[in-house]
Amino acid sequence: MAEPLTTLTALPAPMIRDNVDTDQIIPSREMTSTGKTGIADGLFAGQRYTKIGGRKPNPDFVLNRPEHAETQILLGGRNFGCGSSREHAVWALAEYGIRAIIAESFAPIFAGNCVRNGVLPAALERDDIKAIAAADAPVTIDLPAQTITLPDGRSWAFDIGEEAKAMLLEGLDAIDLTLKNAEDIAIWQAADRKARPWIYLGDRA
Repeated sequence: MAEPLTTLTALPAPMIRDNVDTDQIIPSREMTSTGKTGIADGLFAGQRYTKIGGRKPNPDFVLNRPEHAETQILLGGRNFGCGSSREHAVWALAEYGIRAIIAESFAPIFAGNCVRNGVLPAALERDDIKAIAAADAPVTIDLPAQTITLPDGRSWAFDIGEEAKAMLLEGLDAIDLTLKNAEDIAIWQAADRKARPWIYLGDRA
């Protein structure tokens, strides 16, 4: 279960490029775990380090700059998270500490993976993202209000589905969300068992 996300203030790291795919986010050679942890070192490994398989930081990569080293917010371009459906990409981002990505658009599967793992995918127009990057200041994301605000008062609204919003606010994954309705499910099953007993013949075993 992810930590609930309500408001978040951080200096965003600008990575405003189109088509940042999942193999850039976590190269397949860095997927050394089947779990959600132990892969953050491989995040953006192809750009973050000076050579393949190495761990010497590339000083030109945005997350290696001191002011962005511990950022919780990324700024992206169009089609962020495209490529494969590998959930490891979001696991690596989450383990690194990223809680929100503000981009022009997202690959749908990647956006779903973000929500399931406690990372907010917020879409804004490209000019708005560039304005946030140019401000070079912390932004505050208010998920209940669905706004992103700079210290100078400029603010932008973003859309998010009701279910995705609830999952992020409460730190739930899809199973947790279903289990919130466990009582209603049990009531429905009891009624259905009476109405259609032949469906449940296997219960006698």
